Order: sequence, then C-alpha cells, then structure tokens
Amino acid sequence: MLMGKPDWLDRIAQLLVVGVGLFALLFGLFMIMRPLDWYTALPTVVATGPPNKHFIRDIGIAYVACGIVLLYASANVHMRWLAALAGALWLSLHGVLHVYEVSVGICSPDAFIADAPGVLGPPLLVFLALGILFSRQRVVPAGIPKRLLLRAATAGIEKSEKQYLEEIAAAPGHAFEKFAHFMPASMHRHAAPAVLFHAARMGANLVEDCGPCALTTAQWALFDNVPLETVNRWLKGTSDLPEEEALALQFGRAIGSQSIDAFELGDQIEARYGRDVRFELAMSAAMVRVYPAMKRGLGLTKACSLTPLAV
Repeated sequence: MLMGKPDWLDRIAQLLVVGVGLFALLFGLFMIMRPLDWYTALPTVVATGPPNKHFIRDIGIAYVACGIVLLYASANVHMRWLAALAGALWLSLHGVLHVYEVSVGICSPDAFIADAPGVLGPPLLVFLALGILFSRQRVVPAGIPKRLLLRAATAGIEKSEKQYLEEIAAAPGHAFEKFAHFMPASMHRHAAPAVLFHAARMGANLVEDCGPCALTTAQWALFDNVPLETVNRWLKGTSDLPEEEALALQFGRAIGSQSIDAFELGDQIEARYGRDVRFELAMSAAMVRVYPAMKRGLGLTKACSLTPLAV
C-alpha cells in the first residue's frame, strides 16, 4: 500500500494512465464528431469496406467511455487501480480482435503492423503502469481476489494473526472485501514523516497489549523504510528515544488509552509539524486499535508479555 507521497515511479505509472485516457477520449470524440474524416484519415480502415457513420460513432463512444474511466483512475491510481483495469478492458479486447484477424488471414500483416501502435499500445501501457504499482506493492488490497489476498496476507505471519484474517474471509456478507477497504484508511500517510507516523501507531498498539499486532505494526514500519534499530527501540520500550520519536510514541499511547494527555501532546505535534501531521498520526493511532480489539473479541489476542517483541 502507498504510504507517503508518490515517488517518481508512481508518477510515471500515473502519467501512463493519463496519457492513454487522453488518447482514448480524444480519439473517440474525433470518431463521434467527424466520423467520415476519421474514416479517411486511417488507410487501414478504408481497406475494410465502406464507412458506416453510426457504427463509427458506436466505437467512438466505447473509446470515450474508456478514456473517462482511465482519467478517473489516474487521479488516484493507487486506490483506483481496478478502474484503470476496467478502462483498459475494452481496449484490450479490441487489440485481441486485431490479433485474431491477422492470425486467421482476415487482415494482412502489413495492416496489422500499421494499426498495432494505436490498437495494442494503449492497453499495454496501462498494464505496464499497473505492473509498476503491483510489483512495488503500491496498490490498495480492495479488488484483489480474496484467495490471492488472503494467501499474501497470511504468508509467514503469527498463528493468531492468520486465524483472525481467515475468520474475516470466511464471514458472510462480503466481510473480507469491506475489511480490505478499511485497511488503507488505517495506514493513511501523506504529510507525516514515516518515523513519527509509525511511532504513533506503535504507541497505540502497545497499549492494547497484543504482541502479534505490535509485530505486524513493526513490519509495516520496516516496509515504509523506518530503520530496523528504530523499530526495535520502540518495541523494547527504550527510555532514551530521540525527542520526536518519544513525542509521537506518547501521543499514540495517549490516544490508545484515551488519556487527556492526547490534547497537549497533539498540540505540541501540531505546533512543530502542522495540522496535517497531527491529523494523520491521530487517525492512524485511533484506527490501528481496531485490529487488536477485533482479535480480543474473537478470543485470539496474545499478550505482549508472552511474545518476544523484536524484528
């Protein structure tokens, strides 16, 4: 999942989706508004037979629809990757049709080669963008098939962590799909420095006294490039923490324990780092408590005192 601001590879993926979206939108509008001009502008189209303005406009509408969906997806492609996939669906099937026609001799190889950049190129660029995001785990889990997501989420994790995820997956009413929408909100980070953000999450989690949850929180901090020694300092409860880490950790603990100290600590964070950082730390510290609370409700919580806290 994306934590923090998009990097240059994220931006490349976004630009690829934007570019294909604009191409599809403008190409479709050309077909709708000037069908005969579109027909004569493409020699390979002329070779397929006489023009049909209604049919050309029908295809143009499909292009416009794809373009709109892709542009919608590009605004937040990490969250809307499934919309990007949907926007590329018709474009992909259109490309498959061209491959089929050249394979059975309906169109010539020369015509196929001439059409390939405009027919196969756009969907392939969208798939390239999604490949960039998926290979770096920069997409939200919502939309990934349940079995694949569950397999990835439970690989190599502690027994109680695996068990509660499996119970959610087995619950009726699409509970796991709803849960997958909740997870990105609990890890929303944009303005906050990673160290502050994960320190606040850890503080709130340690209050819940759920060892496996604390270790999962630690793994997410490592995934977000927080140094290993820093994470282990939090888990060990070292007293000589750097001031900013101690402040964020105390803020998370105060939120987790519903202490009045959260007001003063939050004011200090806001004075130093701004309202947005305070918001992100407060939101994540509050929402991360859902995981140990759910496990406790299911009878699966294992106390920190029974779990070696180190990564």
